[in-house]
Amino acid sequence: MDRLLAGYRRFRAEVWPAERARYEALARRGQHPETMVVACSDSRVDPQTVFGAGPGELFVVRNVAGLVPPYHPDAGCHGTSAALEYAVRVLKVARIVILGHAQCGGIRAMVEGAPRTARDFVKPWMEVAAPVLGALPAHLAGADRLSHCESEVVRLSLGNLATFPWIAQAVAAGRLTLHSFRFDIRSGILARIEADRFEPIV
Repeated sequence: MDRLLAGYRRFRAEVWPAERARYEALARRGQHPETMVVACSDSRVDPQTVFGAGPGELFVVRNVAGLVPPYHPDAGCHGTSAALEYAVRVLKVARIVILGHAQCGGIRAMVEGAPRTARDFVKPWMEVAAPVLGALPAHLAGADRLSHCESEVVRLSLGNLATFPWIAQAVAAGRLTLHSFRFDIRSGILARIEADRFEPIV
């Protein structure tokens, strides 16, 4: 905790004075982000850092592997779906970004099996991405296999967004756009992922 509290004190001494007006305005007017980001919980991949965003600019939900499950309203607990609903129907964001990344532990758990100590929730959660394994090219192995799955899971999540009726309606009306990227931790390169394309951002 000492390190966290020291970080807070640096924030108060070095960041807060310059950003105070912004925070006060956000407190007064509420949040009105234009972008929602669905990202992995991985501590190395912070959406605000990757996109150089400030307070109030991004509405972020993070989970293992940055997965978007299909639309399935029921009495269960649906944290990611609840965040999507709030972002689209209440905040009325203009875009949703799926942010995947290299060296994802959730993807590794899906491909190689979840660790024995993380099977209560990680294993069933990663089953959301099972269609990716079903379409895995047989010739891929090792790091290539994992990298392929990292990109395909991003595409799967992008496709799952379209199963939410109010997302599909907003897209059709031109009020909402959907985007997907993969961040390489080692190189720091962000690449756009589309249905048939992988394009590094320069």
